Amino acid sequence: MPGMNLLRAPHRLLGTGLAGVLLLSACAGLAGPASDGNLPDGAATATAPPAPSASGPVAAIATVLQEGDSPPELCLGGVAESLPPQCGGPEIAGWDWDTVEADSAHDTTWGEYAVEGTWDSETFRLTEAAEAPAERPTPADDPRLDPDNAGAAGPDTPEAQELQNEVFDHLDGLSGWIENGYVWVMVAYDDGSIQRYADDKYGADTVAVLSALHDIE
Repeated sequence: MPGMNLLRAPHRLLGTGLAGVLLLSACAGLAGPASDGNLPDGAATATAPPAPSASGPVAAIATVLQEGDSPPELCLGGVAESLPPQCGGPEIAGWDWDTVEADSAHDTTWGEYAVEGTWDSETFRLTEAAEAPAERPTPADDPRLDPDNAGAAGPDTPEAQELQNEVFDHLDGLSGWIENGYVWVMVAYDDGSIQRYADDKYGADTVAVLSALHDIE
């Protein structure tokens, strides 16, 4: 997306927008957090954000990657295009490479799968057999993308980018960008409590929180 600020942090990559996750080959360095003076009027002082668990099953289409003897990880954010790919995320428990088709190179094994399981705020536990993903669904229209509903963060300026860095780091973001006056951030899972926290901390209509894991109704 033109003008978007790309950032990189260990095991977390900033993506391109609501339509999907960008495969990144190179990113700029992560800038330092914003000071309180750069936050919107009415923003609260720093407190720990919530880390909600899911009350029922959740699902995602994502890359699963394992390096050497490290636990397999569910890459819910961006994936760096390389061989092997580079990405990171929460540990995925109950994973068995013998039950799926996968690629391997340089002591790394990976593949993209549709997964279903539980989320305890730290670990995704697989409860159903992973499958090769079908075509990715088209994201639902988000009213925060309506030009007539622009957010309070304003255009993609150095100040907005500084706020983006702060939000990305503080909310433990998986991917993020600036679009239509909002600082967008993808987190592993949000039941609405992280969005409410962001509204209280940064001001209403400033941060748009998206959940990588989706509740299964």
